[in-house]
This record gives sequence, C-alpha cells and structure tokens, in this order.
Amino acid sequence: MRQYLDILSHVLASGTDKGDRTGVGTRSVFGHQMVIDLSQGFPALTTKRLPLKAVIHDILWMLSGSTNIKYLNDNGVHIWDPWADASGDVGPVYGKQWREWSNGDGDGFDQIAWVISEIRSNPNSRRLLVSAWNVVEISKMSVPPCSTIFQFNVTEGKLSCHLYQRSADAFIGLPFNIAGFALLTEMVAQVCNLSVGFLTISFGDLHLYLPHIPLAKEQLTRNPYDLPQLSFGNVGRDIFAIRYENIVISNYSAHPHIKADVAI
Repeated sequence: MRQYLDILSHVLASGTDKGDRTGVGTRSVFGHQMVIDLSQGFPALTTKRLPLKAVIHDILWMLSGSTNIKYLNDNGVHIWDPWADASGDVGPVYGKQWREWSNGDGDGFDQIAWVISEIRSNPNSRRLLVSAWNVVEISKMSVPPCSTIFQFNVTEGKLSCHLYQRSADAFIGLPFNIAGFALLTEMVAQVCNLSVGFLTISFGDLHLYLPHIPLAKEQLTRNPYDLPQLSFGNVGRDIFAIRYENIVISNYSAHPHIKADVAI
C-alpha cells in the first residue's frame, strides 16, 4: 500500500525528534492526511504481514460495547493486554463510548446504532459522526482514545469515512487503524446496502518511536503486493450480528512480519 509507505517517508524526512509520555522518544509531525480508495481492495499492509485475525476481532470487540479483554483473549488476541487491569478491564474506552455514551442521567446513547439509522434514513446528513473522546470519562480510561472521532458520508451510493487521530504510532498502530476502520466502513456499508468510497485519515501527532526508525527504513525497501479482497458471508442488516466467520479476506500476500516493541 503505497500511501502507507509515503507516510513513513514523510515522518522520516520531515519529522522532529521529541520526547514523549512513554520516555522512548519519537520523530513526529503534526497535521497530515492520507486518503485510501476502498474500491481498490482491502487496505491491509503488504510490506509486512498484518495479523488480520487481531484486526477483525478488535473491531468486533469494540462494536460489542465490551471494555473487558476476555473476548479478545479467548480468541487469541492480546493487543490490549498491557492496558488491562487484573480483571481484564480497560475502562470506558472505544466500545463503551461507541455503544453507551453517558448522557448524564444514567442512561447510555448507542452512537453506532444511531449513525446506521441516520445513514439509512438521512444519507445526505452532515452529522453522521461517532466520537470516542468523552472528556468526563478520560480519567477512567486505561489509555485515552487515539482514534477520537469519525464521520461518514454518502455520495452517489458510496459510503466514505473520515477518521481523526489525535495520535498515531506510524509503525505499529497505524496499520491496525487503517485496516480496522476500513473494515468498519465496509461493515456499515454492507448493512446499509451501499458500496464503499474513501477512507480518509487526518492526524494530529503522527510519529515513529525512535527505536522503530531503522525498522521503518527496512520496510521502505520492500515493494508492496496487490491488495487483498474483503467479502462477507451470509449477513443481514444487523451489524451487531456479524461474526468473525462472516468476514473473509482473501488473496492476502505480504512480506514477513517485522517485530517491534510497543511503547506503553
């Protein structure tokens, strides 16, 4: 996926070396954007193998509204383990905010169900937004959401998504974000009987952790393969009924994985 390699090149060439919360240090740029045409194939990284099983289960977990990693662990996914407490809870992160945003009187608002209903009934709306940045609950989260807000748009029967990321780990996290929000867009399009358009990601702080710089340079020596294809099995109109076995990513060819440590 050439757009991702362009991101790595941009950070390497234009970034500023800075300290950060983790103490690891980053090379960082602020304010950048990438646009991916989802009709060209599913944007799974091909210059290093991406664990697609983890990407799919992560999105399904968020859509379930759960904040406990048991579902992920039961399916062999451990990407959230460093942020979970002894009982497996990570606080009111993405799933909680997407499915049960607190309205202040004890009830929760289901943003995903609402936005799907709006796409179906009012596709020209400019208010098709979902937010994970619930200011009053940030202190209760194990880590504040990096993917803070996303907006859908329907144009000529095609569903597009615009994601804003306040912070993006370009080497480890961003490939997950690209594939995850592409999958989410495809799922919403599927249950709304739409085709897919574009995934646009706008970045606040876009960075490479300093130990990842030589790994990013290694990745830039690799030529991308053709993108895989995404299809769905027998699914209906209920996005929350979609299961792992209903999601098929075929013809995925990728260069070997490049191991890197996550900065926590």
